[in-house]
Amino acid sequence: MHRGSCLCGAISFEVEGDLGMADACHCQQCRKWTGHFLASVDVPRKMVTINGQADLNWYHSSGKVRRGFCAKCGSSIFFDPTDQQKHNWLAIALGAFDTTTQIQLHKHIFVAEKGDYYSIADGLPQNPY
Repeated sequence: MHRGSCLCGAISFEVEGDLGMADACHCQQCRKWTGHFLASVDVPRKMVTINGQADLNWYHSSGKVRRGFCAKCGSSIFFDPTDQQKHNWLAIALGAFDTTTQIQLHKHIFVAEKGDYYSIADGLPQNPY
């Protein structure tokens, strides 16, 4: 069982089972949403339990995606494709986990949009989009 929460604890979540592969998204939207880039892991929806739904707000950043954050403290937590028939997963920000994840990043995505103030030098694959 993996557990996590927002900064103030109003929203918490549990993930039943092992976590999959994590990635780091460097697109402009993720950078603006998190203040840097989004390191997250995709988890099948059926494995996730979210508590504190009253404080969970969603921002529809496009017609295809909504982003979940805490209305009290502003923590960026969830990245959710709106086409749930096609995408039966929910991405969870790695920084929101309270327990160890026991996973590593496996790739960087949208590096064509990355900020100019940092380098990616970890040797992982870098996808332009």
